[in-house]
This record gives sequence, C-alpha cells and structure tokens, in this order.
Amino acid sequence: MSVHELKVELPESLSEEEAKILLAVKSFEVEKMTLGQAARMAELPKRAFLEILGRYKVPVFNYSPEELRRELEL
Repeated sequence: MSVHELKVELPESLSEEEAKILLAVKSFEVEKMTLGQAARMAELPKRAFLEILGRYKVPVFNYSPEELRRELEL
C-alpha cells in the first residue's frame, strides 16, 4: 500500500489527534480503509478504535439484508 502525506491547517478547536481519528472513522465508514488501516491512521489499537466507531455509531459489520440472512442460517 502506498502512503501519501497531507498537510492541513486545523482550527484551534480541533487537535491533530482528533483530526486523525475523524478521518480514520469516516474512511472506514465509506469502506476506503480496513479496520486495521483506519486504526493505524488514528494511532490506536484496534480495540480502542472499535470503541470510537461505536461512539460515532459506525457499524463494524456492513451486511446487506441477504448476506445477513445467509450468515444467520449457518
């Protein structure tokens, strides 16, 4: 995976740490990053990142209704 660096001016109300977390959460939510990639971007262990996803009400499992039915039949 190639890595890109981005420089952004943040308002004083938003720390660099918060910006990384918000970008990681949104990137995971729109399926641009895996859980592991997003956790690394946020500089958090996966478990801590999962808790943050819960706070933002971002589902970890994104099954379609049909996929969910198939999973539950097992």
